[in-house]
Order: sequence, then structure tokens, then C-alpha cells
Amino acid sequence: MANIFLFTARSFFKLDSFSVLLLFLFSFSSLTSTEAYDPLDPNGNITIKWDIMSWTPDGYVAVVTMYNFQQYRHIQAPGWTLGWKWAKKEVIWSMMGGQTTEQGDCSKFKGNVPHCCKRDPTVVDLLPGTPYNQQIANCCKGGVLNSWVQDSSTAASSFQLSVGQAGTTNKTVRVPKNFTLKAPGPGYTCGPTKIVKPSRFMTADKRRVTQALMTWNVTCTYSQFLAQKTPSCCVSFSSFYNETIVPCPQCACGCQNTSQPGSCADPKAPHIASFVLATGKNNLTPLVQCTSHMCPVRIHWHVKLNYKEYWRVKVTITNFNYNMNYTRWNLVVQHPNFDNLTQIFSFNHKSLTPYTAINDTAMLWGVKFYNDLLSQAGPLGNVQSELLFRKDKATFTFEKGWAFPRRIYFNGDNCVMPPPDAYPWLPNASSHQFISTLSLLTTLATAMAFLFGYA
Repeated sequence: MANIFLFTARSFFKLDSFSVLLLFLFSFSSLTSTEAYDPLDPNGNITIKWDIMSWTPDGYVAVVTMYNFQQYRHIQAPGWTLGWKWAKKEVIWSMMGGQTTEQGDCSKFKGNVPHCCKRDPTVVDLLPGTPYNQQIANCCKGGVLNSWVQDSSTAASSFQLSVGQAGTTNKTVRVPKNFTLKAPGPGYTCGPTKIVKPSRFMTADKRRVTQALMTWNVTCTYSQFLAQKTPSCCVSFSSFYNETIVPCPQCACGCQNTSQPGSCADPKAPHIASFVLATGKNNLTPLVQCTSHMCPVRIHWHVKLNYKEYWRVKVTITNFNYNMNYTRWNLVVQHPNFDNLTQIFSFNHKSLTPYTAINDTAMLWGVKFYNDLLSQAGPLGNVQSELLFRKDKATFTFEKGWAFPRRIYFNGDNCVMPPPDAYPWLPNASSHQFISTLSLLTTLATAMAFLFGYA
């Protein structure tokens, strides 16, 4: 029996990345659900870099920068929240590019009062439009942090703080601990603080290099299991060769609570606008349209046309959430034909290769100022595009659901897929299979009868 599970090296490399992913999950099934490993972005993380730029009479001035090194997962409004715990009795005298949410008890200070006296401060980004004398580079974006692939120029966020009652040399300063990152809810787990080689900076004229007096890093990784207990998106299918429309699985993201009115919004109900406004636009809890799946977002994959050497797919993303405009949304799709993607209409596209030799994963996102905003639920709450693939004669087929994606992620979250046996099949596919099996059994019975009769 053990030989059944053995794979030769040759057969292993013929698998697509989704199959490799399944093998990985099978092999490491002992891992807990809180592991923050992302198989499609194994090196993705948010790195917090703390650079001490100068010493002060009782502490130092530092620039703290968050780099989003995740390929497709970003932080959207209302933005990130960063917290830590001081090692000693440090205070924050002043800040630029950010602010703490609470000042804390500063009653023991006479005259000059610190910006924050809490042992565990919480910092948020400043909003766009902040006066220039309160800004530094990479600040003041409301905590929004783009993914590295989507826009690396806006994948960093910084603030400056002047720390007092701290060490004034590399040997006396103490690093903060217990970093926490919310984006804006839970999901990120931050590792220990590590002192690293001081950062180096190039001057504007690029003729001189300076460096920080001291630098430490903190790495934070994401886990969807920690972020939310229920999925946030689902997938539905349809095709030109079958009238069946495969919907999102029922209760994919939750079930309607019929005993509690107001658990979802019925778009046909009167006064729907006032009902939605009453819930509050800044509420992070989704107010979803009443559907069988109850997901905030649905992705529909439609196999549209079949040409001699090409085939075409239409992708539609629908927002059922009345509380959320998804800015700078993105979609990650796994399909074995992405190595032959010929053209994509009205979306941006980039191939992702989590497994070096396999190119079956693509990241899609909207065109800036055109469809990079997925509006809240309603008539305008959808974006769509079409993809044109060239057929690979060695692998292409419409049979057994091959034309549908293996996995879809929306804004980095794994979406619920329909069960494989519900996929649209080619007409008469099941009857062909039955006749083929029946013919095989008939032939076998005839051969056995002939052999026994001959004997």
C-alpha cells in the first residue's frame, strides 16, 4: 500500500502548482491552522524597520518604516495600526507623519508634556491633507499600504518619533518588544525584535551615503485563520457549452439568520438606503446583501467562447457588501493555461511563480482611475474583464472541469470554490462515460465466456 503514495521525480514535476500545494498540505497536515505560511507567497511579509537617526539629551529620534513585501496582499482603509511595549519607562516627546491613539497619564511632567506616556502606545498613520510641517516621506496615506506587485512605490509607510527617558548610546538603548500590527483587524503575527546592520541612505545628489546610528527589524506575517473565522469571498461558474450555472456553495460565508431581522440587506426592500446608512459606513463588519452564500464578494468565471486556436473567459467580481468600497482590489487565480495567456482586457496582469518551473498563477487588478475601485453593493458594485488564452494541444480540454480555475484569492483571502462534481460538464459527458464503461464490461464478459467455452 505504501507504494501507492510514492511519486517519481519525473511525475512530480508534471503536476501544476495546485497539485503541489495539495501534496504540501497533505505532507504537513500536523501544522496548526494558525500557521502564517502562504504557499503562493512564501516570502511575503511586512517588515518594520526602526532606524535611530540621532541622539537627544534623554533619548533619540527614530524613523519607523513599514515595508509591505507581500506580492498581492495589501492594507486598505481604514488602514494599519501599530503597537508595541516599551522595554523601560520611555515616552514619546513628539511625532511626525503619525500619531498615537491615546496620550496616557503624563501628570508627572511639568511644562513640556510628552505626546504619549503609555507603556504600550498604539500608532496610526495621518490622513491625506496633513499640513506639510507635520509630514515626512511615505506618510499620511490614511494607513493604506499597497502590495509590492501592485504598486511598489506606495508599498511603504513611515513616521518619525522623538523618544525620551531612553538610552543615549547603542549600549544603553533598549529595543521595544511585543509588536502588534492590525490591518485594520487581526491577522498579522509579529516576531521578535532583531538588531541588524544599520540602514544606509543615499543623499539627494547621490554623491554621499549616510547611515543610521542603530537599526532593528520586526517581521510580521499574515494568517487568514487569525484574520477571520469565516471566508470573505466565493466563486461561481458557467460555460457556453452547458446551461447549468454553478452558484457559490450555500452558506459559503455564513447563513441568513431568519430569526434576527437586519442580519443582511434585502435590495428589494423599501427604504434600503436609509437602512444601509443607519449601519454606518465606517463599520468594519460587512453588511451583506441577502444571498444564499452570504459572502461580501463573489467572483464569477464564465467560459465564454471557443476558437480554433484560442478560448475566451469572462471574469466578473461583484461586491455584495454595503459597508465597503474595495480600493486597489486584486485577484490571484490558479489555472494551468496561464502560461499561454495571450491578452487581457481592462485589467492589469502579472504572472506569479511561487514554484519556479511552473507558471500557472496570475495576479489581476484594476486599471488606475478606471476600475481599481470596486464599489459597494448596488448597480455599480461590479467590475469585469475578459481573458484570451492560446490552446496548448498537449493539455487543453473542456472535459472534467479543466477550463475552470483551481483556486482564486480576492485581496489575499482564499475564496470558497464549488465542489468539483458540480462543475459544468460537456454535454452527454456522463452518458459517454457510462456507455464506455458498459462496453468495457460487455467485452470482458464476452472474452471470459469465450475462454471458458473454448476450454
